[in-house]
Amino acid sequence: MRVTSRRVALPPAALLAGGVWCAAALPAAVAADAQAPRIYSCITADGRRLTADRPIPECSAREQRLHNSDGSVRRVVPPEMTAEERAEKEARDRKAELDRLAQVDAVRRDRNLIARYPDEASHQKAREAALDTVRLAMRASESRLEALTAERKPLAQEAEFYKGKQLPPKLKQQIDANDAATDAQRAAVHNQQAELERISRLYDAELARLKKLWAGAPPGTLADVGPPAAGAKTARP
Repeated sequence: MRVTSRRVALPPAALLAGGVWCAAALPAAVAADAQAPRIYSCITADGRRLTADRPIPECSAREQRLHNSDGSVRRVVPPEMTAEERAEKEARDRKAELDRLAQVDAVRRDRNLIARYPDEASHQKAREAALDTVRLAMRASESRLEALTAERKPLAQEAEFYKGKQLPPKLKQQIDANDAATDAQRAAVHNQQAELERISRLYDAELARLKKLWAGAPPGTLADVGPPAAGAKTARP
Protein backbone atom coordinates (compact mmCIF):
# COMPACT_ATOMS: atom_id res chain seq x y z
CA MET A 1 0.00 0.00 0.00
CA ARG A 2 1.34 3.48 -0.93
CA VAL A 3 1.27 6.16 1.81
CA THR A 4 1.11 9.80 0.75
CA SER A 5 1.47 12.90 2.85
CA ARG A 6 -0.64 16.00 2.44
CA ARG A 7 0.03 19.49 3.83
CA VAL A 8 -3.01 20.94 5.49
CA ALA A 9 -3.31 24.73 5.48
CA LEU A 10 -4.88 26.19 8.59
CA PRO A 11 -7.40 28.94 8.13
CA PRO A 12 -6.21 32.49 8.97
CA ALA A 13 -8.47 32.60 11.99
CA ALA A 14 -6.69 29.58 13.48
CA LEU A 15 -3.26 31.10 12.86
CA LEU A 16 -4.33 34.36 14.44
CA ALA A 17 -5.72 32.56 17.46
CA GLY A 18 -2.45 30.67 17.90
CA GLY A 19 -0.43 33.90 17.75
CA VAL A 20 -2.66 35.59 20.28
CA TRP A 21 -2.30 32.60 22.62
CA CYS A 22 1.53 32.71 22.38
CA ALA A 23 1.61 36.47 22.98
CA ALA A 24 -0.63 36.10 25.99
CA ALA A 25 1.36 33.18 27.40
CA LEU A 26 4.59 35.21 27.92
CA PRO A 27 3.23 37.89 30.30
CA ALA A 28 1.22 35.18 32.01
CA ALA A 29 4.43 33.25 32.69
CA VAL A 30 6.14 36.38 33.97
CA ALA A 31 3.20 37.12 36.24
CA ALA A 32 3.24 33.57 37.51
CA ASP A 33 6.94 33.85 38.33
CA ALA A 34 6.35 37.12 40.15
CA GLN A 35 3.55 35.52 42.18
CA ALA A 36 5.60 32.41 43.00
CA PRO A 37 6.23 31.89 46.73
CA ARG A 38 9.32 33.72 47.99
CA ILE A 39 11.34 32.02 50.67
CA TYR A 40 14.30 33.86 52.15
CA SER A 41 16.80 32.13 54.37
CA CYS A 42 19.94 33.19 56.19
CA ILE A 43 22.18 32.32 59.10
CA THR A 44 22.46 35.01 61.76
CA ALA A 45 25.68 36.11 63.41
CA ASP A 46 24.94 33.81 66.37
CA GLY A 47 24.38 30.78 64.12
CA ARG A 48 20.58 30.70 63.92
CA ARG A 49 18.98 29.80 60.61
CA LEU A 50 15.98 31.98 59.79
CA THR A 51 13.44 31.76 57.00
CA ALA A 52 10.72 34.19 55.93
CA ASP A 53 8.61 35.18 52.96
CA ARG A 54 10.40 38.54 52.73
CA PRO A 55 13.93 39.87 53.33
CA ILE A 56 14.96 39.12 56.90
CA PRO A 57 15.84 42.25 58.93
CA GLU A 58 18.09 40.28 61.32
CA CYS A 59 20.29 39.39 58.33
CA SER A 60 20.28 42.77 56.58
CA ALA A 61 24.06 42.94 57.03
CA ARG A 62 24.52 39.32 55.93
CA GLU A 63 24.03 37.32 52.76
CA GLN A 64 20.52 35.93 52.22
CA ARG A 65 19.26 33.27 49.83
CA LEU A 66 16.03 33.48 47.89
CA HIS A 67 14.63 29.97 47.27
CA ASN A 68 12.17 28.58 44.76
CA SER A 69 9.15 26.65 45.99
CA ASP A 70 11.09 23.40 45.56
CA GLY A 71 13.88 24.63 47.83
CA SER A 72 16.42 25.36 45.11
CA VAL A 73 18.26 28.68 45.28
CA ARG A 74 16.87 31.26 42.88
CA ARG A 75 19.48 33.89 43.68
CA VAL A 76 21.73 35.18 46.43
CA VAL A 77 20.79 38.53 47.96
CA PRO A 78 23.93 40.47 48.99
CA PRO A 79 24.02 42.18 52.38
CA GLU A 80 22.77 45.73 52.64
CA MET A 81 25.49 48.36 52.81
CA THR A 82 25.85 50.73 55.70
CA ALA A 83 25.66 54.47 55.08
CA GLU A 84 29.46 54.64 55.19
CA GLU A 85 29.79 51.72 52.77
CA ARG A 86 27.28 53.32 50.39
CA ALA A 87 29.20 56.61 50.51
CA GLU A 88 32.47 54.78 49.77
CA LYS A 89 30.88 52.89 46.88
CA GLU A 90 29.44 56.10 45.44
CA ALA A 91 32.86 57.74 45.72
CA ARG A 92 34.48 54.75 43.94
CA ASP A 93 31.82 54.86 41.25
CA ARG A 94 32.32 58.59 40.72
CA LYS A 95 36.09 58.16 40.48
CA ALA A 96 35.69 55.27 38.05
CA GLU A 97 33.40 57.39 35.88
CA LEU A 98 35.80 60.34 35.96
CA ASP A 99 38.67 58.01 35.03
CA ARG A 100 36.62 56.60 32.17
CA LEU A 101 35.76 60.07 30.86
CA ALA A 102 39.41 61.15 31.19
CA GLN A 103 40.49 58.12 29.16
CA VAL A 104 37.89 58.84 26.49
CA ASP A 105 39.12 62.44 26.34
CA ALA A 106 42.76 61.31 26.12
CA VAL A 107 41.95 59.04 23.18
CA ARG A 108 40.03 61.83 21.46
CA ARG A 109 42.86 64.36 21.94
CA ASP A 110 45.50 61.96 20.63
CA ARG A 111 43.43 61.14 17.57
CA ASN A 112 42.85 64.83 16.90
CA LEU A 113 46.58 65.45 17.32
CA ILE A 114 47.50 62.83 14.74
CA ALA A 115 44.86 64.15 12.36
CA ARG A 116 46.18 67.71 12.76
CA TYR A 117 49.83 66.73 12.39
CA PRO A 118 50.30 63.70 10.12
CA ASP A 119 54.07 64.30 9.97
CA GLU A 120 56.87 66.32 11.58
CA ALA A 121 56.90 68.93 8.80
CA SER A 122 53.30 69.96 9.52
CA HIS A 123 54.07 70.21 13.23
CA GLN A 124 57.16 72.34 12.61
CA LYS A 125 55.13 74.66 10.39
CA ALA A 126 52.60 75.16 13.19
CA ARG A 127 55.40 75.78 15.68
CA GLU A 128 56.92 78.50 13.51
CA ALA A 129 53.52 80.14 12.96
CA ALA A 130 52.92 80.31 16.73
CA LEU A 131 56.42 81.65 17.40
CA ASP A 132 56.18 84.21 14.57
CA THR A 133 53.11 85.75 16.17
CA VAL A 134 55.07 86.44 19.36
CA ARG A 135 58.18 87.50 17.46
CA LEU A 136 56.13 90.07 15.57
CA ALA A 137 54.76 91.43 18.85
CA MET A 138 58.28 91.53 20.30
CA ARG A 139 59.61 93.49 17.31
CA ALA A 140 56.79 96.00 17.76
CA SER A 141 57.67 96.38 21.45
CA GLU A 142 61.36 96.82 20.69
CA SER A 143 60.55 99.37 18.01
CA ARG A 144 58.40 101.26 20.48
CA LEU A 145 61.24 101.18 23.01
CA GLU A 146 63.60 102.74 20.45
CA ALA A 147 61.07 105.48 19.77
CA LEU A 148 60.64 106.17 23.49
CA THR A 149 64.42 106.34 23.93
CA ALA A 150 64.61 108.88 21.12
CA GLU A 151 61.78 110.88 22.67
CA ARG A 152 63.54 110.87 26.01
CA LYS A 153 66.77 112.54 24.80
CA PRO A 154 65.35 116.06 24.20
CA LEU A 155 63.39 115.82 27.43
CA ALA A 156 66.57 114.93 29.33
CA GLN A 157 68.43 117.78 27.66
CA GLU A 158 65.71 120.25 28.61
CA ALA A 159 65.70 118.96 32.17
CA GLU A 160 69.41 119.85 32.43
CA PHE A 161 68.47 123.54 32.46
CA TYR A 162 66.51 122.96 35.67
CA LYS A 163 69.17 121.01 37.57
CA GLY A 164 68.72 121.73 41.25
CA LYS A 165 65.35 123.34 40.54
CA GLN A 166 61.81 122.12 40.31
CA LEU A 167 60.86 120.96 36.80
CA PRO A 168 58.01 122.72 35.04
CA PRO A 169 54.79 120.67 35.41
CA LYS A 170 54.48 120.01 31.66
CA LEU A 171 58.08 118.79 31.35
CA LYS A 172 57.77 116.61 34.44
CA GLN A 173 54.54 115.14 33.07
CA GLN A 174 56.25 114.32 29.74
CA ILE A 175 59.21 112.67 31.48
CA ASP A 176 56.95 110.64 33.78
CA ALA A 177 54.81 109.48 30.85
CA ASN A 178 57.93 108.49 28.93
CA ASP A 179 59.25 106.53 31.91
CA ALA A 180 55.93 104.72 32.42
CA ALA A 181 55.66 103.81 28.73
CA THR A 182 59.28 102.60 28.68
CA ASP A 183 58.73 100.40 31.73
CA ALA A 184 55.58 98.95 30.16
CA GLN A 185 57.34 98.10 26.91
CA ARG A 186 60.27 96.51 28.73
CA ALA A 187 57.82 94.38 30.71
CA ALA A 188 56.09 93.42 27.44
CA VAL A 189 59.40 92.34 25.88
CA HIS A 190 60.19 90.28 28.99
CA ASN A 191 56.76 88.61 28.86
CA GLN A 192 57.07 87.96 25.15
CA GLN A 193 60.44 86.31 25.63
CA ALA A 194 58.93 84.09 28.30
CA GLU A 195 56.06 83.29 25.92
CA LEU A 196 58.50 82.21 23.22
CA GLU A 197 60.14 79.82 25.65
CA ARG A 198 56.77 78.50 26.85
CA ILE A 199 55.54 77.81 23.31
CA SER A 200 58.81 76.07 22.44
CA ARG A 201 58.49 73.81 25.51
CA LEU A 202 54.90 72.94 24.61
CA TYR A 203 55.75 72.08 21.04
CA ASP A 204 58.78 70.06 22.19
CA ALA A 205 56.58 67.99 24.52
CA GLU A 206 53.88 67.64 21.86
CA LEU A 207 56.44 66.49 19.28
CA ALA A 208 57.75 63.85 21.66
CA ARG A 209 54.19 62.60 22.09
CA LEU A 210 53.54 62.66 18.35
CA LYS A 211 56.66 60.66 17.60
CA LYS A 212 55.35 57.86 19.84
CA LEU A 213 51.91 58.03 18.24
CA TRP A 214 53.42 58.02 14.74
CA ALA A 215 55.45 54.96 15.79
CA GLY A 216 52.25 53.09 16.65
CA ALA A 217 51.46 53.85 20.30
CA PRO A 218 47.66 53.50 20.79
CA PRO A 219 45.87 56.84 21.40
CA GLY A 220 45.18 57.49 25.07
CA THR A 221 47.99 55.28 26.40
CA LEU A 222 50.67 57.95 26.80
CA ALA A 223 51.34 60.07 29.87
CA ASP A 224 49.69 63.46 29.71
CA VAL A 225 52.07 66.31 28.89
CA GLY A 226 49.66 69.18 29.35
CA PRO A 227 47.47 71.15 26.93
CA PRO A 228 48.20 70.98 23.20
CA ALA A 229 50.67 73.54 21.93
CA ALA A 230 48.24 74.60 19.21
CA GLY A 231 46.11 76.18 21.93
CA ALA A 232 48.90 78.31 23.33
CA LYS A 233 48.05 81.97 23.85
CA THR A 234 50.49 84.51 22.52
CA ALA A 235 51.37 87.87 23.98
CA ARG A 236 50.51 91.11 22.27
CA PRO A 237 52.30 94.47 22.39
